Amino acid sequence: MPPRNSHSARPNKFVPYLAFIIFSAIFVFKLDVIISQTIFAARRNQEISTTRDIQLISPAPLIENGTFHRLFIVTWGESRAQILENGELLTLSLYKLSGSGFQSRKELLFGKIDMQIKLVPGNSAGTVTTYYLSSEGDHHDEIDFEFLGNSTGNPYTLHTNVFSQGKGEREQQFFLWFDPTQDFHTYSILWNPRCIIFYVDNIPIREFKNAERLGVPFPKDQPMRIYSSLWNADEWATQGGRVTTNWSLAPFTASYRNFSMDGCLWSRLTRTYSCTDDDFSRKPVLRMELDRRSRARMKRLQRDHMVYDYCRDKWRFPKGPAPECRIN
Repeated sequence: MPPRNSHSARPNKFVPYLAFIIFSAIFVFKLDVIISQTIFAARRNQEISTTRDIQLISPAPLIENGTFHRLFIVTWGESRAQILENGELLTLSLYKLSGSGFQSRKELLFGKIDMQIKLVPGNSAGTVTTYYLSSEGDHHDEIDFEFLGNSTGNPYTLHTNVFSQGKGEREQQFFLWFDPTQDFHTYSILWNPRCIIFYVDNIPIREFKNAERLGVPFPKDQPMRIYSSLWNADEWATQGGRVTTNWSLAPFTASYRNFSMDGCLWSRLTRTYSCTDDDFSRKPVLRMELDRRSRARMKRLQRDHMVYDYCRDKWRFPKGPAPECRIN
Protein backbone atom coordinates (compact mmCIF):
# COMPACT_ATOMS: atom_id res chain seq x y z
CA MET A 1 0.00 0.00 0.00
CA PRO A 2 1.47 3.30 -1.06
CA PRO A 3 2.41 5.71 1.63
CA ARG A 4 -0.40 8.12 2.71
CA ASN A 5 1.52 11.35 1.82
CA SER A 6 2.09 10.39 -1.83
CA HIS A 7 -1.45 11.53 -2.86
CA SER A 8 -1.41 14.76 -0.79
CA ALA A 9 1.82 16.02 -2.36
CA ARG A 10 0.41 16.06 -6.00
CA PRO A 11 -1.53 19.38 -5.72
CA ASN A 12 1.62 21.22 -4.60
CA LYS A 13 3.02 20.81 -8.12
CA PHE A 14 0.44 23.33 -9.50
CA VAL A 15 1.19 26.14 -7.04
CA PRO A 16 4.15 27.60 -9.02
CA TYR A 17 2.11 27.59 -12.24
CA LEU A 18 -0.79 29.32 -10.53
CA ALA A 19 1.49 31.93 -9.06
CA PHE A 20 3.12 32.49 -12.47
CA ILE A 21 -0.28 32.96 -14.13
CA ILE A 22 -1.41 35.46 -11.48
CA PHE A 23 1.87 37.38 -11.70
CA SER A 24 1.67 37.45 -15.52
CA ALA A 25 -1.90 38.75 -15.41
CA ILE A 26 -0.95 41.50 -12.99
CA PHE A 27 2.10 42.38 -15.08
CA VAL A 28 0.08 42.51 -18.32
CA PHE A 29 -2.58 44.67 -16.65
CA LYS A 30 -0.02 47.10 -15.30
CA LEU A 31 1.80 47.16 -18.62
CA ASP A 32 -1.47 47.95 -20.38
CA VAL A 33 -2.14 50.77 -17.95
CA ILE A 34 1.36 52.16 -18.44
CA ILE A 35 1.05 51.95 -22.23
CA SER A 36 -2.37 53.62 -22.14
CA GLN A 37 -1.11 56.41 -19.95
CA THR A 38 1.91 56.90 -22.19
CA ILE A 39 -0.24 57.06 -25.33
CA PHE A 40 -2.66 59.48 -23.64
CA ALA A 41 0.18 61.68 -22.45
CA ALA A 42 1.75 61.67 -25.92
CA ARG A 43 -1.55 62.62 -27.53
CA ARG A 44 -2.07 65.34 -24.95
CA ASN A 45 1.38 66.75 -25.52
CA GLN A 46 0.82 66.66 -29.27
CA GLU A 47 -2.46 68.56 -28.89
CA ILE A 48 -0.82 71.17 -26.67
CA SER A 49 2.09 71.49 -29.09
CA THR A 50 -0.27 71.80 -32.05
CA THR A 51 -2.34 74.43 -30.25
CA ARG A 52 0.78 76.39 -29.43
CA ASP A 53 1.93 76.14 -33.04
CA ILE A 54 -1.45 77.37 -34.27
CA GLN A 55 -1.32 80.25 -31.82
CA LEU A 56 2.17 81.13 -33.01
CA ILE A 57 1.35 80.77 -36.71
CA SER A 58 -2.09 82.46 -36.69
CA PRO A 59 -1.82 86.23 -37.17
CA ALA A 60 -3.37 88.63 -34.70
CA PRO A 61 -6.94 89.51 -35.72
CA LEU A 62 -7.20 92.70 -37.76
CA ILE A 63 -9.29 95.53 -36.36
CA GLU A 64 -11.42 96.51 -39.33
CA ASN A 65 -14.09 98.68 -37.80
CA GLY A 66 -12.17 101.96 -38.08
CA THR A 67 -13.30 104.75 -40.37
CA PHE A 68 -10.80 104.11 -43.17
CA HIS A 69 -11.28 100.33 -43.05
CA ARG A 70 -15.05 100.68 -43.33
CA LEU A 71 -15.39 103.51 -45.81
CA PHE A 72 -12.32 103.45 -48.06
CA ILE A 73 -10.15 101.16 -50.19
CA VAL A 74 -6.46 101.62 -50.97
CA THR A 75 -6.48 101.50 -54.76
CA TRP A 76 -2.83 101.85 -55.70
CA GLY A 77 0.61 102.24 -54.21
CA GLU A 78 0.59 99.00 -52.17
CA SER A 79 2.52 99.55 -48.92
CA ARG A 80 3.00 103.23 -49.72
CA ALA A 81 -0.57 103.70 -48.43
CA GLN A 82 -1.09 102.66 -44.82
CA ILE A 83 -4.13 102.56 -42.55
CA LEU A 84 -3.03 103.04 -38.95
CA GLU A 85 -4.37 103.64 -35.42
CA ASN A 86 -7.15 101.05 -35.67
CA GLY A 87 -8.39 102.53 -38.93
CA GLU A 88 -8.59 106.16 -37.83
CA LEU A 89 -5.46 107.45 -39.60
CA LEU A 90 -4.39 106.97 -43.21
CA THR A 91 -1.07 107.99 -44.75
CA LEU A 92 -0.08 108.26 -48.41
CA SER A 93 3.57 108.30 -49.43
CA LEU A 94 5.38 109.18 -52.64
CA TYR A 95 8.67 107.58 -53.68
CA LYS A 96 10.46 108.03 -57.00
CA LEU A 97 9.00 104.68 -58.02
CA SER A 98 5.38 105.69 -57.48
CA GLY A 99 2.87 107.46 -55.30
CA SER A 100 -0.32 106.08 -53.75
CA GLY A 101 -4.06 106.64 -53.49
CA PHE A 102 -7.39 105.55 -52.07
CA GLN A 103 -11.10 105.87 -52.83
CA SER A 104 -14.41 105.53 -51.04
CA ARG A 105 -16.25 102.23 -51.10
CA LYS A 106 -19.58 103.93 -51.80
CA GLU A 107 -20.80 106.63 -54.17
CA LEU A 108 -22.47 109.86 -53.21
CA LEU A 109 -25.16 111.86 -55.00
CA PHE A 110 -25.18 115.19 -53.13
CA GLY A 111 -23.96 115.82 -49.61
CA LYS A 112 -21.11 117.26 -47.59
CA ILE A 113 -17.75 115.62 -46.95
CA ASP A 114 -15.08 116.70 -44.47
CA MET A 115 -11.50 115.46 -44.17
CA GLN A 116 -8.64 116.60 -41.98
CA ILE A 117 -5.35 116.52 -43.91
CA LYS A 118 -1.76 117.26 -42.94
CA LEU A 119 0.27 117.92 -46.07
CA VAL A 120 3.82 116.94 -47.06
CA PRO A 121 6.24 118.97 -44.91
CA GLY A 122 9.46 120.69 -45.90
CA ASN A 123 10.47 120.92 -49.53
CA SER A 124 7.39 119.48 -51.27
CA ALA A 125 8.12 120.96 -54.72
CA GLY A 126 6.81 118.81 -57.57
CA THR A 127 4.34 116.88 -55.41
CA VAL A 128 0.57 117.03 -55.69
CA THR A 129 -1.83 115.89 -52.99
CA THR A 130 -5.42 115.53 -54.20
CA TYR A 131 -8.78 115.18 -52.47
CA TYR A 132 -11.82 115.22 -54.72
CA LEU A 133 -15.18 113.84 -55.85
CA SER A 134 -15.48 112.28 -59.29
CA SER A 135 -17.87 110.21 -61.39
CA GLU A 136 -16.76 107.82 -64.13
CA GLY A 137 -16.67 108.02 -67.93
CA ASP A 138 -15.68 110.49 -70.62
CA HIS A 139 -18.40 112.96 -69.62
CA HIS A 140 -17.63 112.78 -65.93
CA ASP A 141 -18.34 115.31 -63.20
CA GLU A 142 -15.61 116.25 -60.73
CA ILE A 143 -15.06 118.59 -57.77
CA ASP A 144 -11.36 119.10 -56.96
CA PHE A 145 -9.09 120.05 -54.12
CA GLU A 146 -5.45 119.83 -55.25
CA PHE A 147 -2.53 120.92 -53.08
CA LEU A 148 0.52 121.90 -55.12
CA GLY A 149 3.76 121.55 -53.16
CA ASN A 150 6.46 124.16 -53.09
CA SER A 151 10.06 124.68 -52.04
CA THR A 152 10.72 125.18 -48.34
CA GLY A 153 9.48 128.51 -47.03
CA ASN A 154 7.05 129.18 -49.87
CA PRO A 155 3.30 128.69 -49.44
CA TYR A 156 1.33 125.75 -50.72
CA THR A 157 -1.01 126.51 -53.61
CA LEU A 158 -4.55 125.26 -53.13
CA HIS A 159 -5.99 124.51 -56.58
CA THR A 160 -9.77 124.08 -57.03
CA ASN A 161 -11.73 123.06 -60.11
CA VAL A 162 -15.23 121.97 -61.13
CA PHE A 163 -16.00 119.62 -64.05
CA SER A 164 -19.47 119.12 -65.47
CA GLN A 165 -20.18 116.70 -68.33
CA GLY A 166 -16.45 116.31 -68.92
CA LYS A 167 -15.70 120.05 -69.13
CA GLY A 168 -13.39 121.65 -66.59
CA GLU A 169 -11.13 124.69 -66.99
CA ARG A 170 -12.81 126.40 -64.04
CA GLU A 171 -9.74 126.80 -61.85
CA GLN A 172 -9.36 129.06 -58.86
CA GLN A 173 -6.15 129.01 -56.84
CA PHE A 174 -5.28 130.28 -53.37
CA PHE A 175 -2.20 130.65 -51.21
CA LEU A 176 -3.07 129.10 -47.88
CA TRP A 177 -2.86 131.56 -44.99
CA PHE A 178 -1.33 128.98 -42.62
CA ASP A 179 1.28 126.23 -42.76
CA PRO A 180 -0.73 123.12 -43.76
CA THR A 181 2.17 120.82 -42.91
CA GLN A 182 2.41 121.55 -39.18
CA ASP A 183 -1.02 120.33 -38.18
CA PHE A 184 -4.24 118.88 -39.54
CA HIS A 185 -6.77 121.23 -41.18
CA THR A 186 -10.28 120.48 -42.35
CA TYR A 187 -11.11 120.60 -46.07
CA SER A 188 -14.78 120.29 -47.00
CA ILE A 189 -16.92 120.05 -50.11
CA LEU A 190 -20.64 120.83 -50.01
CA TRP A 191 -22.53 119.62 -53.07
CA ASN A 192 -26.27 119.93 -53.55
CA PRO A 193 -28.61 120.76 -56.46
CA ARG A 194 -28.19 124.48 -55.86
CA CYS A 195 -24.44 124.94 -55.53
CA ILE A 196 -20.97 123.60 -54.75
CA ILE A 197 -19.05 125.24 -51.89
CA PHE A 198 -15.39 124.69 -50.97
CA TYR A 199 -14.44 125.21 -47.31
CA VAL A 200 -11.14 125.37 -45.44
CA ASP A 201 -11.52 125.05 -41.67
CA ASN A 202 -15.24 125.77 -42.13
CA ILE A 203 -14.49 129.04 -43.95
CA PRO A 204 -16.00 129.21 -47.45
CA ILE A 205 -13.37 129.98 -50.08
CA ARG A 206 -15.32 129.33 -53.27
CA GLU A 207 -18.94 128.96 -54.42
CA PHE A 208 -19.99 127.47 -57.76
CA LYS A 209 -23.70 128.06 -58.28
CA ASN A 210 -26.00 126.02 -60.47
CA ALA A 211 -26.05 128.02 -63.73
CA GLU A 212 -28.21 125.70 -65.84
CA ARG A 213 -30.48 128.63 -66.67
CA LEU A 214 -27.43 130.14 -68.44
CA GLY A 215 -26.81 126.94 -70.41
CA VAL A 216 -24.02 125.64 -68.13
CA PRO A 217 -24.29 121.96 -67.19
CA PHE A 218 -24.26 121.36 -63.43
CA PRO A 219 -23.15 118.15 -61.68
CA LYS A 220 -26.43 116.69 -60.48
CA ASP A 221 -27.09 113.40 -62.29
CA GLN A 222 -23.92 111.34 -61.85
CA PRO A 223 -22.99 109.80 -58.48
CA MET A 224 -19.40 110.40 -57.44
CA ARG A 225 -16.83 108.63 -55.30
CA ILE A 226 -14.34 110.28 -52.98
CA TYR A 227 -10.73 109.99 -54.12
CA SER A 228 -7.35 111.05 -52.80
CA SER A 229 -3.82 110.57 -54.07
CA LEU A 230 -0.23 111.73 -53.69
CA TRP A 231 1.81 111.78 -56.88
CA ASN A 232 4.62 113.48 -58.76
CA ALA A 233 3.82 116.26 -61.22
CA ASP A 234 7.04 118.23 -61.29
CA GLU A 235 6.64 118.99 -65.00
CA TRP A 236 3.99 121.59 -64.06
CA ALA A 237 3.06 121.61 -60.34
CA THR A 238 5.60 124.07 -58.92
CA GLN A 239 6.21 127.36 -60.73
CA GLY A 240 5.16 125.82 -64.03
CA GLY A 241 7.73 123.04 -63.73
CA ARG A 242 10.73 125.29 -63.08
CA VAL A 243 11.21 123.69 -59.63
CA THR A 244 11.37 119.91 -59.80
CA THR A 245 11.11 117.18 -57.17
CA ASN A 246 14.13 116.60 -54.95
CA TRP A 247 14.06 112.82 -54.65
CA SER A 248 16.77 112.75 -51.98
CA LEU A 249 14.02 113.94 -49.60
CA ALA A 250 11.68 111.03 -50.39
CA PRO A 251 9.48 109.59 -49.11
CA PHE A 252 6.98 112.45 -49.13
CA THR A 253 4.02 111.71 -46.85
CA ALA A 254 0.56 113.22 -46.30
CA SER A 255 -1.79 112.16 -43.49
CA TYR A 256 -5.58 111.93 -43.24
CA ARG A 257 -7.98 111.64 -40.31
CA ASN A 258 -11.45 112.54 -38.98
CA PHE A 259 -13.43 111.93 -42.15
CA SER A 260 -17.18 112.56 -41.99
CA MET A 261 -19.96 112.49 -44.55
CA ASP A 262 -23.59 113.62 -44.61
CA GLY A 263 -25.54 113.06 -47.80
CA CYS A 264 -27.28 110.71 -50.19
CA LEU A 265 -25.61 107.36 -50.84
CA TRP A 266 -26.08 105.86 -54.28
CA SER A 267 -26.80 102.17 -54.93
CA ARG A 268 -25.73 100.86 -58.34
CA LEU A 269 -27.69 97.68 -57.65
CA THR A 270 -31.06 99.39 -57.30
CA ARG A 271 -30.17 102.58 -59.24
CA THR A 272 -31.53 104.64 -56.35
CA TYR A 273 -30.10 106.88 -53.66
CA SER A 274 -30.85 107.01 -49.97
CA CYS A 275 -32.47 110.46 -49.85
CA THR A 276 -36.20 111.05 -50.26
CA ASP A 277 -38.09 114.04 -51.67
CA ASP A 278 -38.77 115.03 -48.09
CA ASP A 279 -35.01 115.11 -47.41
CA PHE A 280 -34.51 117.61 -50.24
CA SER A 281 -37.14 119.91 -48.79
CA ARG A 282 -35.98 119.72 -45.17
CA LYS A 283 -32.38 118.47 -44.82
CA PRO A 284 -30.07 121.51 -44.43
CA VAL A 285 -27.10 120.00 -46.28
CA LEU A 286 -29.27 119.49 -49.39
CA ARG A 287 -30.67 123.04 -49.35
CA MET A 288 -27.74 125.09 -48.12
CA GLU A 289 -26.41 128.15 -49.92
CA LEU A 290 -24.16 130.91 -48.67
CA ASP A 291 -26.01 133.68 -46.94
CA ARG A 292 -25.02 137.32 -47.40
CA ARG A 293 -22.68 137.35 -44.43
CA SER A 294 -20.89 134.15 -45.44
CA ARG A 295 -20.55 135.32 -49.02
CA ALA A 296 -19.03 138.61 -47.88
CA ARG A 297 -16.53 136.69 -45.76
CA MET A 298 -15.67 134.54 -48.78
CA LYS A 299 -15.11 137.63 -50.96
CA ARG A 300 -12.74 139.13 -48.40
CA LEU A 301 -10.73 135.90 -48.27
CA GLN A 302 -10.59 135.75 -52.05
CA ARG A 303 -9.35 139.31 -52.19
CA ASP A 304 -6.52 138.52 -49.79
CA HIS A 305 -5.53 134.99 -50.81
CA MET A 306 -6.75 134.15 -54.32
CA VAL A 307 -3.86 134.06 -56.80
CA TYR A 308 -5.70 132.83 -59.92
CA ASP A 309 -9.28 133.04 -61.19
CA TYR A 310 -10.26 131.63 -64.57
CA CYS A 311 -13.00 134.23 -64.81
CA ARG A 312 -10.31 136.94 -65.04
CA ASP A 313 -7.89 135.15 -67.37
CA LYS A 314 -8.16 137.04 -70.68
CA TRP A 315 -5.14 135.25 -72.14
CA ARG A 316 -6.73 131.78 -71.87
CA PHE A 317 -10.23 133.00 -72.63
CA PRO A 318 -9.93 135.89 -75.11
CA LYS A 319 -13.64 135.65 -75.97
CA GLY A 320 -14.52 136.63 -72.45
CA PRO A 321 -15.34 134.85 -69.20
CA ALA A 322 -17.57 131.78 -69.02
CA PRO A 323 -21.32 132.36 -68.50
CA GLU A 324 -21.26 131.13 -64.90
CA CYS A 325 -18.77 133.86 -63.97
CA ARG A 326 -21.71 136.31 -64.02
CA ILE A 327 -23.29 134.70 -60.98
CA ASN A 328 -20.24 133.25 -59.25
